[in-house]
Amino acid sequence: MEAERLKTVGILGAGRVGAAVARQALAAGYRVRMATAKAPHELALALQLVAPEAEAVTPREAVATDLVVLAIPLHRYATLSPELFDGKIVIDAMNYWHPTDGAVLDLDSDHRSSSEIVQDHLYGAHVVKTLNHIAFRDVEAHARRAGSPGRRALALAGDHDEAKRIAGTFIHHLGYDPVDAGPLSAGRVLEPGTEIFNGVHTAGELRKLIECARIVAHA
Repeated sequence: MEAERLKTVGILGAGRVGAAVARQALAAGYRVRMATAKAPHELALALQLVAPEAEAVTPREAVATDLVVLAIPLHRYATLSPELFDGKIVIDAMNYWHPTDGAVLDLDSDHRSSSEIVQDHLYGAHVVKTLNHIAFRDVEAHARRAGSPGRRALALAGDHDEAKRIAGTFIHHLGYDPVDAGPLSAGRVLEPGTEIFNGVHTAGELRKLIECARIVAHA
């Protein structure tokens, strides 16, 4: 899949994050399919309020797109069927939130980043961590044209360079400067509680924070 040929985006989850990403992707010219646990005809009614131009489909149909965004509560990752994601580029926009997820033993007892755990489950996919460190209300509000002074940057972590490149093009089209944070394990620096997660940064600022985190991790 060439980044320039990316036309359709499938979003699993139609909450505040999923809806915000859907609206911004539609504004950028992508076709968007959205799916939840609800039947498509039920979801379609909800989408009329939050993303009326998005198409309500089944999860299988949402995954059968050029790029998939996971915007569901993290504890539900294990309900995803790995075989549906074989060969897919998957953006993991999920975070481990105790108020939402509760205490999940598998997550609490694992030293890896949450995206590495998701990648293990979706073993045939190319998971890229991004879109998790921007508030849903900022996805549309902070978007800027390329070259705009102070344009906000979003980091991407992943083990597959081509997948990161394609996901980065998507981030660029949404209105943000993509910054490569390194392998999927580096996604830990994008998780809740980190300076990157809690802040708004330009590309230059974000690169410095990533490098500082890398130095600390190897100290």
